[in-house]
Amino acid sequence: MRMHDLVDARVAVWGYGREGRAALAALRRRFPHKQLTLLCAADERAHVSDDANLDVITGTVAARTLQTFDVIVKSPGISPYKPPISEAVAAGVKFTSATALWFAENPAARARYGIVGVTGTKGKSTTSAMIAHGARALGIRTALAGNIGMPLLDLEGQQAELWVVELSSFQTAEAGPLEVGVITNLYEEHLDWHGTGERYAADKLKLADAARTLIVNADQPALLARTAAHTHRVLFADAAGWHARDGAIRRGDKRLLPMAQLPVPGEHNAQNVCAALAALEALGLDTGAALPHLSRFKPLPHRLHGLGSRAGLEYINDSIATTPQATIEALRSLDNRMVTVIVGGFDRGVDWSGFVNYVRVCPPHAIIASGANGARIAEALCTLESPRFELLSAPTLEQAVGVARACTPAGGVVLLSPGAPSFDQFRDYAERGREFARLAGFDPASIANIEGLGVA
Repeated sequence: MRMHDLVDARVAVWGYGREGRAALAALRRRFPHKQLTLLCAADERAHVSDDANLDVITGTVAARTLQTFDVIVKSPGISPYKPPISEAVAAGVKFTSATALWFAENPAARARYGIVGVTGTKGKSTTSAMIAHGARALGIRTALAGNIGMPLLDLEGQQAELWVVELSSFQTAEAGPLEVGVITNLYEEHLDWHGTGERYAADKLKLADAARTLIVNADQPALLARTAAHTHRVLFADAAGWHARDGAIRRGDKRLLPMAQLPVPGEHNAQNVCAALAALEALGLDTGAALPHLSRFKPLPHRLHGLGSRAGLEYINDSIATTPQATIEALRSLDNRMVTVIVGGFDRGVDWSGFVNYVRVCPPHAIIASGANGARIAEALCTLESPRFELLSAPTLEQAVGVARACTPAGGVVLLSPGAPSFDQFRDYAERGREFARLAGFDPASIANIEGLGVA
């Protein structure tokens, strides 16, 4: 569906988050006097600008409300698998999104290098930013946008030689065509939106259908099996290509960059570097020239972000960790440190058994179970016989930080790596991370936004 299809349609924008605002602004630019409707939460109403040609409806959205429109531009967080969308679709209502509209308009069709789409359960933001950073270091005018923090429609009409677009599992079906698609990894997440783990995986893998070249993680057998039919698949984390081994980033047998020189810690971030290099290589770019610049990449906030020390304790903000696997990677990056980790948040029903198995073998100093799913995590950890860590509980983040401060020995680390979304206590992971910084005694305003968004 393109913008011109909306000329005579009754159109509503559903949701007033970042993408909803971008969609509404783009529609108003295209149709200055068209009557539009915004469906939003009551607390969002005060932030909506006055517009004589905009009706605003707040509160719970019912199917009968949706059925009064021809087309609804919905925000990514609204699941199409749940009522009232199913009833509206049956009544003939069409749904699209800001991302889908941008791809349909496809301003990047004239780009020299096309579009790189990046998805994955974890690492997609860092990988996207690294691809853009490497391309820009080579003098290529590059756009960085999408789920990473800048809706594509915010860049409507702008030109770039390369577009790097991060896509969540809510958006992968809307992407295409892509010159290169990257899937960093695939674990269980967002079951509340997708309904089942199988549907989540299937939705993620829709990126493969849009990609001329598909880059996937060789360390994941299930991902390899599900993408085996792709006609032009390239592997990273594979000994023949870009991979990390023996403390270095390698291309085949060549040792090219010590991992110690990377500005982002952990083996999982070394994997992200390899994914980014594989994407740059697939575009035909000079990875040898780009590689040294990756050592000057600025880490994204809330991702194993070292805040500093207070009263003999080091504090690390990994609020972006919204899956148990991400928490495992955070702990792995801090091997041989005395770590107290704060876990828990909004409960999406994700399986924590992998985390339980990891801490059984590689125990931190202490685990503090917090948030809405804290009791469920603690219950899973209690199945371990003779655990070699201290298990504590604290309902809120404020209480958890206090408990962590009391139980962590001098020289130790207090790590916020929740393994769960933030919606039980906070608007998003960034708000949670800033609150953790404040509680730890640091200025939350010092945590910068993601740099490099937009065209540069």
